[in-house]
Amino acid sequence: MASWSGLILVFALAVGACATQPPVAPGGTAFAATRHVFVVRHMQKQSGDDPALSAEGEAGARRLAAMLADKGIVAIFATRTRRAMATAAPLGQRLGIAVTPYDPRSPELLAAAVSAAPGPVLVVGHSNTVHDLVGRFGGTPPPPLTEQDYGTVFMVKADGGVATMAVR
Repeated sequence: MASWSGLILVFALAVGACATQPPVAPGGTAFAATRHVFVVRHMQKQSGDDPALSAEGEAGARRLAAMLADKGIVAIFATRTRRAMATAAPLGQRLGIAVTPYDPRSPELLAAAVSAAPGPVLVVGHSNTVHDLVGRFGGTPPPPLTEQDYGTVFMVKADGGVATMAVR
């Protein structure tokens, strides 16, 4: 008859063998299995160089904050553009979290920062970066966004699945 310590060891090894590894994004960045990464394009903007949000965009940013307020967000990242920072600001203010700027030309640095966060994060990007970001965080990239696409939040799940939510 096997000893209890031997049975416990076999059980522990079996459980360890069944454990899943966290998703690994292209480039080798592993993401914690207990969190989500929310990726969104900035909200509606005015025209011009480095435009601010339009009134509609400001309202969308407030709705985004309300939608994500209870998701356990621990970090918020946005490009340094006025429209991206303004999209992230209401959630940051609501949660007491500073918005961390990132360089969209260095997505690997952003991926490392997101990976180091101890929980769910929000990343605010642009129409030409959202699909790449979703892929970098372990999800199946959506088709590239058009200039008219606003308000879709892509939630990259811990298992690599992607869910979408509309900011309403």
